[in-house]
Amino acid sequence: MIARGLRVTSAAWLRGMATLRRNMIGVCQLTSTGDKETNFAECQALVREGAERGVKFLFLPEAFDYVAPSQGQTLSQAETLEGDLIQRYLHLARETGLWMSLGGFHERSRDWEQDHRIYNTHILINNLGEIAGVYRKTHLFDVDIQGQLAMKESSYTIPGPAIEQPVNTPIGKVGLATCYDLRFPEMSLVLSQAGAEILTFPSAFTLTTGLAHWEPLLRARAIETQTYVVAAAQTGKHNDKRTSYGHSMVVDPWGCVVAQCHEGRDICYAEIDLEYVHAVRRDMPIMEHRRTDLYGRLNPLPTHTGDH
Repeated sequence: MIARGLRVTSAAWLRGMATLRRNMIGVCQLTSTGDKETNFAECQALVREGAERGVKFLFLPEAFDYVAPSQGQTLSQAETLEGDLIQRYLHLARETGLWMSLGGFHERSRDWEQDHRIYNTHILINNLGEIAGVYRKTHLFDVDIQGQLAMKESSYTIPGPAIEQPVNTPIGKVGLATCYDLRFPEMSLVLSQAGAEILTFPSAFTLTTGLAHWEPLLRARAIETQTYVVAAAQTGKHNDKRTSYGHSMVVDPWGCVVAQCHEGRDICYAEIDLEYVHAVRRDMPIMEHRRTDLYGRLNPLPTHTGDH
């Protein structure tokens, strides 16, 4: 990727490979169940596998903590950001020296005692074991496809209050989103406008919607924002009521799928090349070509970040 048709000296090639290795990511795929301890053991194994391969940033899917068979169990197992599970992940980040995207955590709301609802929370952890970013999913999956699929996330989940500023990380500026957010291009464009070079959509796409739309949506978001799109995903049968599509993948700013997981528990690897992001944007400056006089501007993000 670094040469792209150019002839380079061996020393320059080695320097380039070292740079790419510094930007290598791991994108995980798993089948979470209602057993939180088993899920943690699976995720911990993937994190350590990624660390052994030399990745700097590891992405886990939505519902990495659990996928419960009932709404009651979903709510009863929820924790706060200060709870035991997230503390274990903070320790794991310190132990491995990795940045981590925890794709969708069942977070108890501040008003838990009154309303018993949760947030679907995307957490970014740095290599020092600190929370570097928090985004609470804004678009909730309320869908009824007759005869195929019926889900109502809003019955127990609070919609997040804001899109958050992209987070500065060693691999670039990362814009946080979650699963169903993928279907709303305005959100991706706002994050790109705010400086995101990488968009991440940790997901648990259903089999029905995944077969039809997963890859086309991911590639479309990459093409229209000229960013890398990273999508860690749940896969397979979680319980008698829920099956996920899988196909975790990384798409580059030109819309090419550069990494993809196989079936089942897996991890795929890709290199984030920020020079390529900037080259694509320079060669095809679509942000500059927008006719905002015809269809208006997207509202800029506030400069503050959300309260953890």
